[in-house]
Amino acid sequence: MSHDPLYQRPAELLQNLIRFDTTNPPGNEAACLAYLAGLLGDAGIPSTFYARTPERPNLVARLPGEGRAAPILLYGHVDVVTTAGQRWSRPPFAAESADGFIWGRGALDMKGGVAMLVAAVLRARAEGARLPGDVVLALVSDEEAGGDFGAKFLVEQHAGLFAGIRYALGEFGGFSLHIAGRRFYPIMVAEKQLCALKAIVRGPAGHGSLSARGGAMARLARMLERLDRRRLPVHVTPPARLMFERLAAALPGAAGLLLRQLLNPALTDSVLDVLGERGRVFDPLLHNTANPTMLQASDKINVIPAEVSVGLDGRLLPGFTPADMLAELRPVLGDDVEVEVVRYDPGPATMDLGLFDLLAEVLRQADPAGAPTPLLLSGVTDGRFFARLGIQTYGFLPMKLPADFNFAGVIHGADERVPADAIAFGANAIYNVLQRLT
Repeated sequence: MSHDPLYQRPAELLQNLIRFDTTNPPGNEAACLAYLAGLLGDAGIPSTFYARTPERPNLVARLPGEGRAAPILLYGHVDVVTTAGQRWSRPPFAAESADGFIWGRGALDMKGGVAMLVAAVLRARAEGARLPGDVVLALVSDEEAGGDFGAKFLVEQHAGLFAGIRYALGEFGGFSLHIAGRRFYPIMVAEKQLCALKAIVRGPAGHGSLSARGGAMARLARMLERLDRRRLPVHVTPPARLMFERLAAALPGAAGLLLRQLLNPALTDSVLDVLGERGRVFDPLLHNTANPTMLQASDKINVIPAEVSVGLDGRLLPGFTPADMLAELRPVLGDDVEVEVVRYDPGPATMDLGLFDLLAEVLRQADPAGAPTPLLLSGVTDGRFFARLGIQTYGFLPMKLPADFNFAGVIHGADERVPADAIAFGANAIYNVLQRLT
C-alpha cells in the first residue's frame, strides 16, 4: 500500500467513492459525503452539511485565498444512475482496478470528477498553494434526478454561500475527443435547457374486445411517427457557432469544410445526415428537441383508453423559451394533440468566456497535441441552478482518453470505467487552474 498522501492518488480516492452505492433513486448520499467531509477535516478544511432531508445532504467547504481574485466554485455530485437491467462484467460497486482502468458506476459520471476536485483542493491545502481567491467546494446530492435535494436546494435556500462567485468548474467537459485524427478537449461553455412536456391524445373508449380503429392509440402512433421523421427547425446559436468554427479551424481539408457547412441553415440537416454517427451527436446542438420517453394509457388490458399521454424529454437551445418549443412542435404533433409544459429549468441566454482562455492554456500545457474548444452541451447539469446566481459554469473535468475509448457507450451504461491516469491528469489540471486565477 502506498504511503503517499491521498491527493497524490486520486484514482484510489475514486475507488473509495465508487464503493458507496449512491444509486438515485433513492440516493442515500449521506455516507459518501460524510467520508469526504472526514477527508477535508483531516486536512484542516472545515465543511458544513446543508440538507433538505437528512439522508440527502450537500457538503460545502471553503479554502481561503489571498483575496487577489474573486472566489471560484468547484462543484460535483455523488449520486449515480441505476445499474438495473445492465450486464456488467465486473461488480459495479467493487471499484476494481484492472487493465489500467477503474471500473464501476460513477467512474465517469461523476465520482471521477469529484475525485479530481477534492484531490486538487487537498493538494492546495497540503502544499500551501498561494491561491489568488477563495475556493468554494460544493459536493451535492440528487443531480441525476433533477437536483431538487441538491444544487437547486442550495441555490434557493443558501444562496449566500456563493456570494461574489463569477465562475464555476464542474461537469461536463474537458475530456479528450478524437475527430479526423485530431485530439480535442471540449470545454463546456453553455448547455441546453430542460423543458419536459406531456402530449395528450384522446379518442373513444371501449371494451378491449371491440374494434377501436382511429382511437387514441392509433392517433398516438401517427403522432410518434411524425415526431420521429421530422426534425425541428435549425438554429445556429452563438455557442454552437463558436464551437463549430473552432473545430473546423483545427481540422484540415474536407473535414473542416464539412463542419463549416453545419453553420449554413440551408445545408445543416443534409450535412448532419452525411456525418452519420457523428452527426447524431451534433444534431441536438443545432435544433430544439423533444424525444418521447414515457407512455401512460389504460391500466387494464381489456379497456380501450379514452386518453393516452406521452412524456417528451424536451431540450431547448440557449435563448429559447417553452413558447418557442410549443410553436415548433405544433405543426409536427398536429392540432388534435394537447401539449403542456411539465417542468422548465431555464438557463442563461448568453455565455461569459472570461475564464476560457486560462482553461485552454492549462490544457495546452498539459497536452501540447490537444486542441481545446468551446462546447455546447446537449444535456443539462447542475450548472443551470448556479447560473441563477449569475455564475458562469465551465464543464472542466479534464481527462486524456485513448482514441478508441467509447465515452458515450459506457457513461450511464454497463462496464462504466475510466483510465486511472486520466483522473490524475484532471486533478493536476484543476490544481494548476486554481493557482492562476486573476
